[in-house]
Amino acid sequence: MSGTFRSLRNFNYRIWASGAIVSNVGTWMQRTAQDWLVLTELTHHNATAVGIVMSLQFGPQMLLLPLTGYAADHFDRRKLLFATQAAMGSLALGLGILTVTGLVQLWQVYVFAGLLGCVTAFDSPARQTFVSDLVGEEDLANAVGLNSTSFNAARMIGPAVAGLLIASVGTGWVFLINALSFVAVLGSLRALRTSELHLKPRAVRSRGSFLEGFKYVWTRPDLKAALLMLFLIGTFGLNFPIFISTMSVTAFHAGASEYGILSSTMAIGSVTGALLAARRAKPRMALLLGAAAVFGVGCTLASLMPNYVLFGLVLIVIGMSTQTFTTSTNSLVQLTTEPAMRGRVIAILLAIALGGTPLGAPVVGWVADRFGPRWALGVGAASGFAAALVGLLYLVKYRQLRVYVEAGRVRYSIDDPRQAPPYVSPAVAVQNAVLNEAEEDSSAGV
Repeated sequence: MSGTFRSLRNFNYRIWASGAIVSNVGTWMQRTAQDWLVLTELTHHNATAVGIVMSLQFGPQMLLLPLTGYAADHFDRRKLLFATQAAMGSLALGLGILTVTGLVQLWQVYVFAGLLGCVTAFDSPARQTFVSDLVGEEDLANAVGLNSTSFNAARMIGPAVAGLLIASVGTGWVFLINALSFVAVLGSLRALRTSELHLKPRAVRSRGSFLEGFKYVWTRPDLKAALLMLFLIGTFGLNFPIFISTMSVTAFHAGASEYGILSSTMAIGSVTGALLAARRAKPRMALLLGAAAVFGVGCTLASLMPNYVLFGLVLIVIGMSTQTFTTSTNSLVQLTTEPAMRGRVIAILLAIALGGTPLGAPVVGWVADRFGPRWALGVGAASGFAAALVGLLYLVKYRQLRVYVEAGRVRYSIDDPRQAPPYVSPAVAVQNAVLNEAEEDSSAGV
């Protein structure tokens, strides 16, 4: 097996992927049901309340950053994932019981969203960096792309199924089904062949190891540009629960089933973007720039669509550009970061991508309530164009981007990056010294 699906040659990755797809379907079902519960059952179409739920669910990514990246770099990631996945399943079970019994209130949804955010803050960097333990460096970009494909294939299935279940049996049962889906991913973690994991030396524990991640990023203009682009789009653009739910309910007056179908329609484009990203051996900054620009154009078009069907079609374009941007950013950061720093840098990436939501979601929700959902989409469009400008400035300054006309066609050229010698943290330097000394002793016959 080669090309797009080459990581599936690996037994451990196949087992992990099979459990993850089941859990991902359940996760998307819960996200859809939770937004619908808040928007239509616990409030009267209050988009600000949806934004608050998103803030509570993603805010801990930023607040717990000193701990989450450290945990991903220093602890056994497989055992850490056992704990976080089990906790997430328990939270889904608790919310489901409250909803089915009719006892659920808005403040309780806020509490569960906050608790889920705390658990997810530890789960996400461990899960992202665990991929390199499964497949090794040579297939890392491919595995990241396939993970995104799995996540977004579930996004096609989950919301549509959730919409049907909400209409037939109610939102509470959706939460209970999601709780059951965590059995699959826990089983896959149990079934892994630990002897075949591509484990690397863990980072050395030292004072200031958290700040080392920021110091490392600060010395890398490419990482700074990519993370700033991600901050702009992640904070003001990746607010699809608000965009889709408010457009569905207030602009097109659709029901739960139609809302679920819109979310699944967007996932068609997301799966396409993830598969295209999986084919690339190494993403480039120019790709991030193009994806950000297309995202801005897509949000602009979506805000102008006059009916449900055309809006759904434009969501495919938005989904493709979004997934191309986020997956390529993830791959670029992982592939260009030294392994001992990877957990902390990925934690920073996730904190920016998800932790920016507490800043942007209430703002976007307020814009939707005050001026309408089409203006909220305009905020998303502006974030895409601003991110594209950041990428353009990086290419001009550090890669000598030149645009010219040749034979009547517009062309461009980019030089190889002019990078300073790679930054090595003190902790990594100590670790490398220990490893080198061990190798010298071994070669000397000690």
